[in-house]
Amino acid sequence: MEAEELLAIARTATAEDPVCAACIGRLVADRSFGLANEARGNALRIVADLAADEPHEPPAATECWVCEGHSARVDEWAARAVECLDGIEFATYMVGCRVPPLLEENDRLLRELCGLEPDAGEPLKAELNREVGKLVGKTTDTIVDFDRPDVVVLLHLERGTVEREINPAFVYGRYQKRERDIPQTEWPCTDCGATGKQFGPDGEEPCAGCDGTGYRYDRSVEGLTVPQVVEAMKGTEGVFHGAGREDVDARMLGTGRPFVIEVKSPSRRTPDLATLEWHMNEAADGAVVVSELAYASHEMVERVKELPASKRYRMDVEFDAPVDEPAFASALDQLAAATIEQRTPNRVDHRRADRVRTRAVYEATGSLESPTTATIEVHTAGGLYVKELVSGDAGRTEPSLAGVLDIPATVTALDVVAVEGETEPFDDPAYLLAE
Repeated sequence: MEAEELLAIARTATAEDPVCAACIGRLVADRSFGLANEARGNALRIVADLAADEPHEPPAATECWVCEGHSARVDEWAARAVECLDGIEFATYMVGCRVPPLLEENDRLLRELCGLEPDAGEPLKAELNREVGKLVGKTTDTIVDFDRPDVVVLLHLERGTVEREINPAFVYGRYQKRERDIPQTEWPCTDCGATGKQFGPDGEEPCAGCDGTGYRYDRSVEGLTVPQVVEAMKGTEGVFHGAGREDVDARMLGTGRPFVIEVKSPSRRTPDLATLEWHMNEAADGAVVVSELAYASHEMVERVKELPASKRYRMDVEFDAPVDEPAFASALDQLAAATIEQRTPNRVDHRRADRVRTRAVYEATGSLESPTTATIEVHTAGGLYVKELVSGDAGRTEPSLAGVLDIPATVTALDVVAVEGETEPFDDPAYLLAE
């Protein structure tokens, strides 16, 4: 920008008094660095005064018609923002503001009067976000984060109010489920719509399907873990995210299954994890055991839910007729070398899309405990229904152990003994938690 242009801007802007120095400086904010807009505006005032034929009289009014005095209230807005965040633990923040349409129009009009493009310099909103934000960071000793801050402060200029939004906090860990008949997440009763009530001959009465609890199962991994994390982080509610899930009647053993608990609106973000782990395990009373707790980010949710994983299972199997050792060993060898095609099992087709999935079996070993019972261990790709790998599910899974043996077979007990990465070290929390 030439000196003549700057002089013309300075003369026009100061002639439109009362205009504060910050609003004048914002006209040329994109033309220099290292200066506050107020300093730029004061410099332009000096240039205009020095070039004037007569000394410029200071404006009689004190409130700027462009920003209506908000540029001069940065300290006040910052103090109110800090007060709004009192009692909240956070390391990163962002400040935003809602500028009334009238002030935005004033901004546009001043630029038009000075012969500038509508987007020249810097808008009031950007200046307030930056200047208030700098003071908030300095006062609270935190850093600004424009992508995913712990907290967001919103200034409503027209209403004169300050609001805060606290983004969720996350805890990563692994869980073992050492008892059967515990679902991973809470299972609302469909008979009563999770109300625990239904209407009978005598009017409203407890739901027979859930004994009035509203849930099909009294306990869940979610119910045994999430409340302790929400309490420790002083949040409003929690959401459980697992790396897949096991059947309700299956145990989850070995190194456990990765999970992330998301806590909404937490006042604390860094509770002592060793203490939290103790409280979680104490509350679960051995039914569920958590380990490897670590602070996590929101990206961790998708990383845990979407990362390809293979599973190792141990199953007790019962056959409808005697099986001899050579046929049993041969059947397992055939499964381990096969590509399994599975149509959505009958037992879940009410809640899963009916389609054919192709999955691999990496290993299949086992031993006959008697002519009609066996223990089997399989290592499979994620997403394979292993009960149907044994039973065949009336031909919906091909090949299957029952199909190869031509003898009906049923899984009587199932344990997940490992959840492993197919291509990455799933048992290494440092990998999962890496940004």
